Amino acid sequence: MTIKLEPDERLDDLHRNGYKIIQNSKKFCFGMDAVLLSGFATVKPGENALDLGTGTGIIPILLEAKTKGQHFTGLEIQEESADMARRSVAYNGLEEKIDIVTGDIREASKLFGAASFDVITTNPPYMTGSHGIVNPDMPKAIARHEVLCTLDDVVREASKLLKSGGRFYMVHRPFRLAEIMATMMKYKLEPKRMRLVYPFVDKEPNMVLIEALRGGRPRITVEKPLIVYKEKDVYTDEIYEVYGY
Repeated sequence: MTIKLEPDERLDDLHRNGYKIIQNSKKFCFGMDAVLLSGFATVKPGENALDLGTGTGIIPILLEAKTKGQHFTGLEIQEESADMARRSVAYNGLEEKIDIVTGDIREASKLFGAASFDVITTNPPYMTGSHGIVNPDMPKAIARHEVLCTLDDVVREASKLLKSGGRFYMVHRPFRLAEIMATMMKYKLEPKRMRLVYPFVDKEPNMVLIEALRGGRPRITVEKPLIVYKEKDVYTDEIYEVYGY
């Protein structure tokens, strides 16, 4: 299939099912965190999944490739990113499996209705307004800083959108872990599984992957660490496996 690329856009190979994704090198491109989340999340046969803040649609596209879920939806507030996501879905012939919706995370439960999904994933902005320098380029600022939604907004809406017993998957930064856990439990999302991601075996973790259960009982499993590099510029075998190389 041929597809029109706008200025500065490129078509990247996802190494899964021959799928490709449109990205804009001058806007926000997906990172390793989104790929790791797609490897951490589980979508079972017959289940419907929603990705909050989907950007260019990387997580729904990867989850469609990796799981046997029934249907996937991506919610994105920035129309330019949502348009890129829709064109990527069309390029890969996935219009019947993936919907991209333009909308605000803060209004997600009104958009889709309560208890509409079995699984929700999110790779939300990591930084609050007080953390670091906000990028002057608005698309990047929205992706990285809590400009248009907060952690509380994301978790609150996920809880409303999930069916009882539904699963919530998020990738975030370890320095906000206490806040993340407290916010999840505030909205009856019980943390059940957690995995810390380390750039190197002797470095501090820089990402955390969390699974929570809507209305679950208290008990969390901390999985073995995920190490990204075994040496400079060389991924560990597990990372190559997640990427599909």
